[in-house]
Amino acid sequence: MTDTATISEAGAAKIGPGRLVLVVGPSGAGKDTLIDLARAASRTDNTVVFARRVVTREASAFEDNAQATPDAFQRAVADGLFAIHWEAHGHHYALSSAIDDDIMAGRTVVANVSRTVIDALRAAYAEVVVVLITAPADVLAARLAARNRGSDGAPAARLGREVTRNFVPDLTINNVGRAEDHAGELVRIIRGE
Repeated sequence: MTDTATISEAGAAKIGPGRLVLVVGPSGAGKDTLIDLARAASRTDNTVVFARRVVTREASAFEDNAQATPDAFQRAVADGLFAIHWEAHGHHYALSSAIDDDIMAGRTVVANVSRTVIDALRAAYAEVVVVLITAPADVLAARLAARNRGSDGAPAARLGREVTRNFVPDLTINNVGRAEDHAGELVRIIRGE
């Protein structure tokens, strides 16, 4: 697994004054569900932006991703269209460089990312908040089995990864109760409450 930051060079000023809220967690934790509910709760708040990832795997009805072919993805990398890009589970992921404009305008940007890019993003942005969304292993396994998305790869391999390795989250949401309640937690974090 690799990560590549395309936003910051040594000595460059960090991008601000807005906030970057990074949502991370294991497969099956319910990140996209909570993000979707938080997006709906924030729909009238023009100070909050939910970044749409670009991915090289099949698009899913459960995620707000833009699908790209591997060739189109590499062209976008070469053209500098991504703020950051990374590889996970045999696929490529990225966030558009448009997030920089939103953060420079003072907005809060919420993004679902891999834990492997947290350090690069912390180095590039002035205010980063990392939210770990997690659940017990048996809950994760059941959710992955129910999702049954072939492009995810082997569920056992996804469940076997240690999600908190190499980073400490600022906040953790244990997503085992009502999704609406946990989405409310996420909204309060996004709002800085």
